[in-house]
Amino acid sequence: MIADRLKPLLLPLAVIVALEAAARAVHLQSDSLAAPSQVVLAFIDSVRDGELWIWTRDTLVSTFAGLAIGAAIGLVLGIVLGLSLPLDRCLEVTIESIRPIPSVALLPIGLIALGFGYRMEIAIVAFASIWPLLILARAAVRGVEPRLFEVSRALRLGPVAEISKIVIPAALPRIFVAFRLAASVALIVAVTVEITANPLGLGAAIMTAQHALRPDLMLALLVWIGLLGFALNVVLVQAQRRLFGPAASAEMAP
Repeated sequence: MIADRLKPLLLPLAVIVALEAAARAVHLQSDSLAAPSQVVLAFIDSVRDGELWIWTRDTLVSTFAGLAIGAAIGLVLGIVLGLSLPLDRCLEVTIESIRPIPSVALLPIGLIALGFGYRMEIAIVAFASIWPLLILARAAVRGVEPRLFEVSRALRLGPVAEISKIVIPAALPRIFVAFRLAASVALIVAVTVEITANPLGLGAAIMTAQHALRPDLMLALLVWIGLLGFALNVVLVQAQRRLFGPAASAEMAP
C-alpha cells in the first residue's frame, strides 16, 4: 500500500536528480536557471526569515475571498438559470459575451476603480470564479431526475423549499466538482494578477526575484505555488469523498 502511494513521486524525483546532475556537470551559472539544490536552499531561507508566509498569506487571502464571492454568485445564478429555461435564453447572449473575457483584461478597470491592494485582486478573482460554478451548476440542476420535481409538486413544496430540499441535494456532487475547478482557477488568477500589476503575494515576489536576478528564489516560489495548488485539490477531493461517498467517484472530473 505504501509502495503504491510512493509511485507517483518516482518521476518527479528522477527529474530532480537528473536536473541536479546536469547542473553540476556543466557548472551552471545562469540568471534564469538554478540547480534544484539551490532552489531548496532559497526556499529554506525564505521560510526562515518569514517572508514566504507573508507572501503566501497575501495570495491565499485574495484567493479564498474572491473564490467565496464568485462561487456564491455563480451558484445562485446557475441554480436560477437551470430552473428557468426562458430566463436562461434571455441571458444567454449576455453571459456568453462576458464569460470569454480574460479576467486579467479587467486589470485596467480594476486599478482605476479600486486601486492596488486586496480589493482589486479579490474582485478580479471573484469574476473568474463565477463561471465554473455558473456553467456546471446550471448543467447539474438540469440533470436532476424529473421525478424528483414530481415529488416536490406532490408535496406542494414552495420554490425555496424545492431548491433547498430537492434541487441542491440532488445536484450537490456535481456542484462540488465545479467548486474544485473554481478553486484552481482562483489561485491561478490571484498569482497572475500579482505578477501583472498588484504588488502583493507570491506573484509579486516572483517578479521581485526576477528583477534581482534570483532564479533560485523565483523557481522555489513557482514550486511552492504548485504545491499549494496540489494541497488545495487534495483537501477538496478528500472532502468530496467524505461528503458524498460512492457518488463522489461518479462525479470526479477535474
